[in-house]
Amino acid sequence: MEAGEGWGGWGREKRNGACPPAEDGEGDVVSPYHRLSQRMQDVTGDRGVLKEVIRAGADDVVPSEASVLVKFSGYLEHMDRPFDSNCFKKNLRLMKLGEDITLQGMLIGLLTMKRGELARFLFRPRYAFGTAGCPPLIPPNATILFEIELLDFLDTAESDEFFKLSPEHQKSFPLQKVLKVAETEREFGNYLFRQKHFMDARERYKRASSVLHRAPAREDEQTKVDTAKLLVLLNLSITYLKLQHPARALLYGERALELDQKNAKALFRCGQACLSLAEYERARDFLVRAQKEQPFNQDINNELKKLASCYREFKDKEKEMCTRMFSSLSVEEELKAEEAPL
Repeated sequence: MEAGEGWGGWGREKRNGACPPAEDGEGDVVSPYHRLSQRMQDVTGDRGVLKEVIRAGADDVVPSEASVLVKFSGYLEHMDRPFDSNCFKKNLRLMKLGEDITLQGMLIGLLTMKRGELARFLFRPRYAFGTAGCPPLIPPNATILFEIELLDFLDTAESDEFFKLSPEHQKSFPLQKVLKVAETEREFGNYLFRQKHFMDARERYKRASSVLHRAPAREDEQTKVDTAKLLVLLNLSITYLKLQHPARALLYGERALELDQKNAKALFRCGQACLSLAEYERARDFLVRAQKEQPFNQDINNELKKLASCYREFKDKEKEMCTRMFSSLSVEEELKAEEAPL
């Protein structure tokens, strides 16, 4: 079951989209939420936030200052359609806890979840919209149900802390934490890149790069810094290719090669950039070197085929242009010969 498929009914007959109340053994009316709550875990200790895991997640729970990627749908009791949902959006965005997500019950619930988990929550009014509700959608004193699927999260606490510091204080930040900040920024960039937000991704990669270039490292630590730099430079190179700035892509690709001259990805990016710049000889040089490192890489081999095709087309156009040029010169010479006095 995916978030947003609808909780309503649990197999009971619905009337006009609403779920009729059930009765307990003594004939008293029991609401659907009350019945559901009986099998749910008490998260807060006062039964203000209740949880039922639909699909378990893995690894660590969400940290308190994370940015999360979630699908969610919120329901009122007896209503089968959500009053709020992002499940139908094409491009989901990372949301910062406490800034983009402020509903108290949702914040508490997310802090109990693991990556990949799908869970159902009931939020009592004090953890939802309170005594006033949120007219016209949410009535006063409403208990609401949320289905939440945690797709991914990034722990941005140290990154946020780092960028609040002055440049002087940043220099005194421990190297291990600096590397973590850079990795967080790079991962954020990767997420934006996957969403095709290339300009935003570029800014995150540049932040990661600036952090690493300021990182003071001893000789025995430099390898770790260079490894992190290499990943960021490769990301910047492909991002500039996507932004159709091949000269910048080539620049960052060549900087990556300064750190690892046999890196197949860097050679490949440089080859792509040179091909876009119509620098065919350089493109061939980079791509052949990349192929040498990874002979069976399909992307590299396809790019070499593309290069050969582009080069043939270029030579054909050049030949056609020369033919036209010499043909024009021949016509001019003939005209001059006809006009010359005998």
